[in-house]
Amino acid sequence: MSAAGDRREIVIVGGGIIGCCSAYFLTRHPSYDPARHKITLLEATDIAGGASGKAGGLLAEWAYPSNIVGLSYALHRELANEHDGKNRWGYRETNCGQVVVRGRKLAEKSESKAEGESLQKRSTAALSKLKSAKIPKDLDWIQPDLLRAYESMSGPGETAQVHPYLFTTSMAKLAEEQGLSVVFGTVTNITRPSDVVESVTYTEKVSGESRTIPATDVIVAAGPWTQAVLPEVPILATRAHSVVIRPTRPVSAYALFTNIEIPANFLPSKQSRPTVAAPEIYARPDDTVYACGDGDKTVPLPSTSAEVEVDDERCQEIIDQVGCISDELRDGQVQTKQACYLPSCAIGGPLIGLTNTKGLYLASGHTCWGIQNGPGTGKLISEFVFDGKAKSAKIGSLDPREQI
Repeated sequence: MSAAGDRREIVIVGGGIIGCCSAYFLTRHPSYDPARHKITLLEATDIAGGASGKAGGLLAEWAYPSNIVGLSYALHRELANEHDGKNRWGYRETNCGQVVVRGRKLAEKSESKAEGESLQKRSTAALSKLKSAKIPKDLDWIQPDLLRAYESMSGPGETAQVHPYLFTTSMAKLAEEQGLSVVFGTVTNITRPSDVVESVTYTEKVSGESRTIPATDVIVAAGPWTQAVLPEVPILATRAHSVVIRPTRPVSAYALFTNIEIPANFLPSKQSRPTVAAPEIYARPDDTVYACGDGDKTVPLPSTSAEVEVDDERCQEIIDQVGCISDELRDGQVQTKQACYLPSCAIGGPLIGLTNTKGLYLASGHTCWGIQNGPGTGKLISEFVFDGKAKSAKIGSLDPREQI
């Protein structure tokens, strides 16, 4: 760490949630002085162009790793209160539960909805089924005659949500207002002679020209692309597909982890045996519903987030699965089919903090909890840079120096 009066050239590699939160908290640290500290964020494609713009956005106090979850969950609430997160990025508390549901053939109509009945209402018979099965009364957009069981996964205030793209881009914008410079280019080298950071070389996104900027501190927050920058770091990539549906009516605030019994001959055109599907379904405050399926490793990680391949068949499977348990989703409008790559660490993680190279910090491998743990990670990174150590949480188990 440089002396307090020295000029600092801080470079963040990666414009996802971890990089943007790091930028935000660096610009809010008590020691930050824009006259002496230059902060540059280098992003290869677009801010929130990868998983940070395509994730579900669930926040939970029972997420992992436990040593940063509490800090990060509390910071989400503080950020929303300070910057009008409710309106700016859709922050709100939400219900969260596990449901076991009997799927139906997509051609079938629900037993609980009479022909011509308004989707705005539910019959007395349907609501009584919800009550008898101990299903929350307002979870009325999953067909009650199909529901087998419901179990809450959180108490009041223990789960919340944000819109990931809006949250990530807002963090970047708020950091820019305090002096952050965002530059679009692909990092090709971090020069570190004698294990001391010296500069970062990147290829400009538009011109294709190679440029080098000085650096006293470099934070690598490149998610699944971390190995492209630091080959020695064991970060793996898993592709995940998701869809966004605008249902036929606004639905109540639930994040659902499902277990759906898929019937035989699920689709009229396909002969399929009974099986089980487990999409996650998140109702959002903008009157859309996000749903994601299982991950896959069938397509290697591309060079940038702009080159991620979307498998239409995998997206359609998710659409069919959620449609077989909800009229609102089956008859809704599909707005987005998308895919992204989630970063995970082969030997635990995430990895957050100092490396064995002076001035080089790592913040990567957050799996599906990147949005949840973004603020906590960003605050800790700001402490490593300006204080030389983590102060807000005990994260010795996440120390990159112990893992690589």
